Amino acid sequence: MIIRHECLANVKEDIKPLLDKHWQETEPNQQTIALNPDWEQYSLLDQAGILRVFTARDDKELVGYCVVMISKSIHHKDHTFASTDVIYIKPEYRQSKTGSDLIKYAEEHCIEQGVSLMTLNMKTEFPFDNLMLRMGFNLLERVYHKCFLG
Repeated sequence: MIIRHECLANVKEDIKPLLDKHWQETEPNQQTIALNPDWEQYSLLDQAGILRVFTARDDKELVGYCVVMISKSIHHKDHTFASTDVIYIKPEYRQSKTGSDLIKYAEEHCIEQGVSLMTLNMKTEFPFDNLMLRMGFNLLERVYHKCFLG
């Protein structure tokens, strides 16, 4: 398994099929909110050094990704925070170390970048709390949503 940081331009086409599977598996509002990434905005964030795309590849095949946004905190101006945008591992790799290795790699990158705090979110219907707790993460907050469409 090869875990690394890749620029969006080099991985975008590989991510698209996995992103679609990820959305189909986890999105609760599929009938009203279509998957339609703003690739231009992602590209701008990548060029600005805010977006970080970490990938897991089995040989050359993309089997997982963790996309993180790194920026100065507007609540704590002396700190840089990292928050996940999306994280996904193909189902057949979920019982392996792929997920933990990918998260650990992202963590190490964030530490090297001077990040003070990293947050990682997950859907409540697809939890991986045990992994997060084993890796030293703490449950921080709960997020509620309400869809106004449909």
